[in-house]
Amino acid sequence: MQLKAAIAVNSALIEFYWELGKMIEERHTGYGSQFLDVLSKDLKSEFPEMNGLSVRNLKYARQFYLFHSPQIRQQPVAEFSQQPVAQIPWGHNILIISKSRDIKEANFYLQQTLENNWSRDVLALQIKSRLYERQGKAITNFKHTLPTPQSELAEQTLKDPYIFDFMTMSAPYKERDIENQLVSHVMKFLLELGKGFAFLGQQYHLEVAGNDYYLDLLFYHTKLKCHVVIELKNTRFIPEYAGKLNRSGDPVLPVGGGYLSERTRR
Repeated sequence: MQLKAAIAVNSALIEFYWELGKMIEERHTGYGSQFLDVLSKDLKSEFPEMNGLSVRNLKYARQFYLFHSPQIRQQPVAEFSQQPVAQIPWGHNILIISKSRDIKEANFYLQQTLENNWSRDVLALQIKSRLYERQGKAITNFKHTLPTPQSELAEQTLKDPYIFDFMTMSAPYKERDIENQLVSHVMKFLLELGKGFAFLGQQYHLEVAGNDYYLDLLFYHTKLKCHVVIELKNTRFIPEYAGKLNRSGDPVLPVGGGYLSERTRR
């Protein structure tokens, strides 16, 4: 009950900023550069207990309206509360319109925020790491080895490159060093991998036809309903790496990998 009430309050607040932004855009030009200063003072006087009426926030309200109006104003007013923008907090909306280059990118972060229940800090991290640009960019053989729509879902799930700025390492580093760092920061690692990954183990032992095999990292993906094996290499990718994983003809991610920034390498 409290959750439903909070969602309703948030939706009403976002709609208020939408209407406020619309009013500012329609009247701003004819009233000169001091319009927002006067409006802010008048609103604070009329609603002394209400926050969010600063000049800065009024500018965000106008920016919010201008950014989304080509898309939202085509929808019936009664359906505003059903729009993604009305279902996330105002701070999230400000972050998205301030950092997104177009409505397509903004809609991506809106949808991801709703699906994953991202906090504003997590949303900021995902935008900073250019998740929109990286999502679904990895080169794979999934179209040839997986049936549709599973192949499409698998491709959309993977990124290129992966960014592991949370690791603190000094070169030169060994594959096991990378592995241990990823495991020690497994929550951040899972966040970078994306929604649906469950960590099953490190150096996971398999016995096949009397032979012992050890997988660097083993995951299970709840949406793909399959295991995901990660073999770590600290050298440039060569085709035989994929060959070792692909002897059975199973789908693999033949190229791509993680990115260690200069700050991380130090």
